[in-house]
Amino acid sequence: MRLLFLGDIMGRSGRKAISERLKSLREKWRLDFVVVNGENATGGMGLSGSHAKVLIDSGVDCITLGDHAFDQRDMLTFCEQEPRIIRPLNFAKTAPGKGSRLIKAQNGKKVLVAQALGQVFMKKPYDDPFSALDTALKAAPLGGMADAVIVDFHAEATSEKVAIGHWLDGRASLVIGTHTHIPTADTQILPKGTAHQSDAGMCGDYNSIIGMQKDEPLRRFITGMNKDRFTPAADEATLCGIYVETDDKTGLAKNVVQIRIGGRLQQSEPS
Repeated sequence: MRLLFLGDIMGRSGRKAISERLKSLREKWRLDFVVVNGENATGGMGLSGSHAKVLIDSGVDCITLGDHAFDQRDMLTFCEQEPRIIRPLNFAKTAPGKGSRLIKAQNGKKVLVAQALGQVFMKKPYDDPFSALDTALKAAPLGGMADAVIVDFHAEATSEKVAIGHWLDGRASLVIGTHTHIPTADTQILPKGTAHQSDAGMCGDYNSIIGMQKDEPLRRFITGMNKDRFTPAADEATLCGIYVETDDKTGLAKNVVQIRIGGRLQQSEPS
């Protein structure tokens, strides 16, 4: 299978990059399944139902969320109605929606998508992500119910992201980090066959501070005082993420490429 994961979509520029580029990329790379992290797609804070529809209509098969999952209030009900949206597994048990789902790809195969939040340096004390992911992957194991498994680990610390990758090595096709908006340079296939990158980066304008216009974040760093709200940067977005080809028999990765297209960052994509 040919899988594509694109990192945190940041505001209008990120949505525009997806809507303008993804359908042609699906054809060019013959993609079977596309996942995006959408938790910053609406004004940099959460995802609205209407913007989720825009992403799905643009060719996205599954949208993961994160710690800002319910910043847009309508997502509390929308995620119950739309099975292609995944919120973190280790939210409160009463949270709406699901943290993992089996979703049928365009080629008819089944892909398990799961997401968990990290614990290190995060603002809230989320439940253990290791046990949450273990339960989800045992329920739909790679090579059993699932032809491919994609895990989005939404976390702050690279050490925790690397740890979860090695812990899931051999049990997932791809373990990809999100949340920090900065793409890491550690793209690899782990010893047992799982593709891994500590952070996918963002689909947003990199002439910014992690996707926000620079003036207000700089003011807060320099003075320690707030004046205005953060506003997403609005120039051309760079699409950032990871492309994975899996073995048809095992579902494990046989090729992985870091993706950067458009915008300001050095370009890379499958040949």
